[in-house]
Amino acid sequence: MKKTLQYLFDYKSLPYQQAYDVLIAISRGDFNEHEITAFMTVYLMRTITIEELSGFRDALLELCLKVDFKGTETIDIVGTGGDGKNTFNISTLSCFIVAGAGQKVTKHGNYGATSVSGSSNVMEQLGYTFSNDNDKLNKELDKTNICFLHAPFFHPALKTVGPIRKNLGVRTFFNMLGPMVNPAKPKYQLVGVYNLEMARIYNYLLQKSDNPFTIIHSLDGYDEISLTGDTKVITQQGEKVYSATQLGKRLVCPGDITGGETVEEAAAIFLKIIKGEGSWSQNAVTLANAAMALHCTGNYATYDDAYQAAVTSLESGKAYSTLQTLLTLQ
Repeated sequence: MKKTLQYLFDYKSLPYQQAYDVLIAISRGDFNEHEITAFMTVYLMRTITIEELSGFRDALLELCLKVDFKGTETIDIVGTGGDGKNTFNISTLSCFIVAGAGQKVTKHGNYGATSVSGSSNVMEQLGYTFSNDNDKLNKELDKTNICFLHAPFFHPALKTVGPIRKNLGVRTFFNMLGPMVNPAKPKYQLVGVYNLEMARIYNYLLQKSDNPFTIIHSLDGYDEISLTGDTKVITQQGEKVYSATQLGKRLVCPGDITGGETVEEAAAIFLKIIKGEGSWSQNAVTLANAAMALHCTGNYATYDDAYQAAVTSLESGKAYSTLQTLLTLQ
């Protein structure tokens, strides 16, 4: 690691193979926490390159515990995190609305490293038991249209660096990797990113796949559709900027979508919204993200059709029923 660090400290970037090899070595436990911290810090100082991110991604996918969903076409809705906004668990809530609308979801998530409550925190608090058992996950997907893949159970490297990320408390390149290394390899992806530079990198990498994707970035800094301003949306077909009223029927104040100060508060907000008892703003933001995910699948002629399907899932109780059934399977 010493040679690699010196190379990076000389303002050089890693070629693909070297990036791949470093992540393999981290996963094996070859480096101590101080070496790993120094390595991660490099990418707080500059933007990661496409070659580096590709190498890191492929190393994690090579080492990950494989899971087989028998060809089922699923979607993941995930943000990079690291936007510093401390919103409620919008992506995870959106997953349940999408599942309630009939679309299979394989949600990949982790504990929060830069926020109070990541998706794993809130799912654990609600009573979900993490597992990498293929049969259990398939049963959940079959019965409820959704299952949850807790990243450290599938990725040795993420388990190794988890405590370091939490202690740092700032976004690292592992935030960037999370959405790209779902072991389920979902056919559809809705990915939220925290800045336009990351949107560009994700667009480049995802364009290499034939799978439909949508990248979203709220132009005031959120890694999701926040409805606090305009949102850039990127797909295979190109880029477009949408207003809050186009996506969610209204403009939202940042203070209306905060996520609480503890995991317990985050879980309470989650339950309130999924039960249909959320505020106008909370509902609008959740529905907009769910609608964009449904639209990504190509099963809806227009975004408005997808939005209506999301509304039906939430207001009919299907989303909440999905959560209840999933928890009974634990």
